[in-house]
Amino acid sequence: MRILLPVLLAVLLAALAINVPVAASDPVATPPGYDPALAAQVGADDYGMRSYVLVILRTGPNRMPDGEARKAMFAGHFANMERLSEAGKLVLAGPFGDNDAEWRGMFVFAVDDVEEARELTATDPVIASGEMVADYYPWYGSAATMLLPGLHAKVARESP
Repeated sequence: MRILLPVLLAVLLAALAINVPVAASDPVATPPGYDPALAAQVGADDYGMRSYVLVILRTGPNRMPDGEARKAMFAGHFANMERLSEAGKLVLAGPFGDNDAEWRGMFVFAVDDVEEARELTATDPVIASGEMVADYYPWYGSAATMLLPGLHAKVARESP
C-alpha cells in the first residue's frame, strides 16, 4: 500500500500536468454556422429567439359594403402593411382561410409590448372602419422571423 500511494500520486500529478482541452471547460460552445452579426441584426437572444406581438384580426361589427369605398379601405390596408413592414415593425402578415372563428388575418409585430402593437394596428383602415377587430398576444419566436420581409420580396412576382 505504501508503494501504491506514491505511484497513484505521481500518475495523478502527471495527468494534471498534461494540457488536454476538456469540453466542460467551455460550457457555451458556439455552434457551427452561428453568425453573431446576423444574430445582433435580428435582435436574437442566446437561444436565437426574440419577443414579438401576435395580432389576430377577426371579423368586426361594421362590414363595409361592396363598392369603391371597400376597395379603397383594402388598398389602404395593404399600403399600411407595406409601410409598417418597411419600418421594420411588421414582420409577418397574411389572411386565414375560411374558418368558424371568423379569423380574417394575422400580424406579427417586432415591438416591445402589446400597447405598441395596438397603436400600430389602430393605423390600419380595416380596424379604423370596424371591418375587423384585433386580439393581441405576446409571442416568443425565432429571431429569424425578422428576415421574412426581405425574403418575401425575392419570391413575390406581384403585390396585392
